[in-house]
Amino acid sequence: MTSMYEIKKELTTTEREKLNKYSDTLAKLLFHRGILDNKTADEFINVDYEKGINDPFLLKDIDKATDRILGAIKNKETICVYSDYDADGIPGAVVLSDFFRKIGYENFFSYIPHRNLEGFGLNLGAIEKISEKGAKLIITIDCGITDIKPIDLAVEKGIDVIVTDHHDPNGHEPNTVATINQKQPGCEYPDKNLCGAGVIFKVVQALIKKGNEQKMFEVAEGWEKWLLDMVGIATLSDMVPLVGENRVFAKYGLTVMQKSKRKGFLKLLKKAWLKPRDIAEDDVGFTISPRINAASRMDAPEMAYKMLFTDDDVEADQTVTYLDKINNERKGKVSAMVKDIKKFLDKDSKTGERKIIVHGNPNWQPSLLGLAASSIVDTYKRPVFLWGRGEGKTLKGSCRSDGSCNLVEIMNEIKPGVIFDFGGHEMAGGFEITDEGVFEIDAEMEKAFEKAKTKNIDSKIMIDQRVVIDDLTWGLFNDLNKLSPFGVENPKPVFVLEKVKIDEIELFGKTKDHQKIIFRNSEGKNINAIKFFVGGDDKYLKLESGQTIDLIFNLEKSTFGRYPELRLKVVEVFS
Repeated sequence: MTSMYEIKKELTTTEREKLNKYSDTLAKLLFHRGILDNKTADEFINVDYEKGINDPFLLKDIDKATDRILGAIKNKETICVYSDYDADGIPGAVVLSDFFRKIGYENFFSYIPHRNLEGFGLNLGAIEKISEKGAKLIITIDCGITDIKPIDLAVEKGIDVIVTDHHDPNGHEPNTVATINQKQPGCEYPDKNLCGAGVIFKVVQALIKKGNEQKMFEVAEGWEKWLLDMVGIATLSDMVPLVGENRVFAKYGLTVMQKSKRKGFLKLLKKAWLKPRDIAEDDVGFTISPRINAASRMDAPEMAYKMLFTDDDVEADQTVTYLDKINNERKGKVSAMVKDIKKFLDKDSKTGERKIIVHGNPNWQPSLLGLAASSIVDTYKRPVFLWGRGEGKTLKGSCRSDGSCNLVEIMNEIKPGVIFDFGGHEMAGGFEITDEGVFEIDAEMEKAFEKAKTKNIDSKIMIDQRVVIDDLTWGLFNDLNKLSPFGVENPKPVFVLEKVKIDEIELFGKTKDHQKIIFRNSEGKNINAIKFFVGGDDKYLKLESGQTIDLIFNLEKSTFGRYPELRLKVVEVFS
């Protein structure tokens, strides 16, 4: 019916034989993930914590870092836990804070910069405040690798700094007591893909081992696994590859979330109508992470930290109620911003020619730009750079990639004087713009994109398997679920139903902006396909009962209703 998608190749007899322990569908999915034999498949599916976790002492500077932290604990020095303000940094701060609480160390405090007024990473004003509170050691989480001047100021004030980060050093070498970052030159740690919370978890692992050996404290072997709920949230939120050690963090992290005793976290789940036992990766991405991020986007990052760390019922209630409220406000603001951007792009005659989308408005709040950029990438399938000023003094931007380029490489290619203080990784980043640069940024981004290494992205949707409607059973879902959790480098399986007849169409939700497409199998049972936020999309709104379509979808379990429902999540429709 269409040439807009392509079915992945079937396995040869030899290839199939090497994966003969598994069903045809699962064998094909494994093969196209680069898992070619039963042994490798067993290891991937049956995630083993002990075998999948690397030795933390392989990290460069880990001995320096642990010695300095244990020394601070012995001497009762004031420690500042300085984290990024997102759903990687904040859970990471909770990981370290939980460790301090476990060993009974109370002389520490958390500092999370204000997203709009202070921006990403360490800043000079923050160092002044931290110094006034008497800190002798700053431990960064998910930031700091490029913050040369603030770290120099800290050193001048007699404060030691340990940076733990996972962002690209980009040639920077901060003046630290220790720098823990698997991406820094000379670090032989085998997994380069850990997120910020993953890195601080490795530090905590090392601290427990050394502290126990030195008889400074006694932490039971394996206790650190209870921290994996926070590491799991961060790993699933930060768009890092869900392979290697990250797969262990995500898998075990979900298990710990399902058994969580954190008061704020449990109240958050209840507020969102989620049952702990049903938590899956989508719940982290669409429900938990947005509420953590909403705190900083709407000016109160410490509320998310308190919600995850508190042992107090009243504080848990207050923080969850507040986060839910500001998350709803955030949704409205981002929706309006995306609408404005699409309106501009649809009117711009050059939009179709552009290989990169650059747009901004001084009235836009910088903290919301990343969400808007992700939405624009989804629609226009191109890298997106957005900028705004909001209530701040400087123009700030966020960028997201469609996978065709490395954003840091693009920003490195831009001539001096246009942007500054930029950073991030291949798929997401941030930057600041000079007042003069705002007039050149569109043209300079286009030039930089041409210079940077780019990858060709096939516009065709790649389909894992063609199915018929009677194939869609709980048995198939359970088979697929062996590959979960899904994410970067382990994507959800994509299926196609060809020439399938629509039985009914329904719009649902408060504003009727979601669509349910209902099919029937040979037994007359409903099979529901869901498409969220169809809005003004005529392609979906014009679908009607009796129509024959090609439906591309993911198979998922919905626990929203009274009973679990097997349903299809629409990826694309061709009629």
